[in-house]
Amino acid sequence: MNEEGQNIDFTVDQTNLYREESYTDLKVASIRKLVPIRADGSEDTERQPVFLGHTQLMSPEGPVPLQAKLEGGNLEEAMAAFPAAMQQALAEMMEQVRQMQRQQQNQQRDDSRIIIPR
Repeated sequence: MNEEGQNIDFTVDQTNLYREESYTDLKVASIRKLVPIRADGSEDTERQPVFLGHTQLMSPEGPVPLQAKLEGGNLEEAMAAFPAAMQQALAEMMEQVRQMQRQQQNQQRDDSRIIIPR
């Protein structure tokens, strides 16, 4: 093992534990509910649950995963927030793809310059 691996802290943060619950409509939506818990496994009612939405889009290269945090204090609110959150995640992903394509085009243009000696 290299020296970098020896400096990794693998200590569990016992003040930030969550139990995971999953919900799906077997079509489009997959929602994970992260329920705050204490180190003894009991629910920590002083912290709010976290909802995360997941879905996949099919592309010519295969499935493309999308995920986003869902605003809401309960499952019903998280389900209502799901469509807009996925649209936003898709828009952000498409912008990242466009940015990467622009960078690649600029790099190709820079690499293809012909230098003529004088």
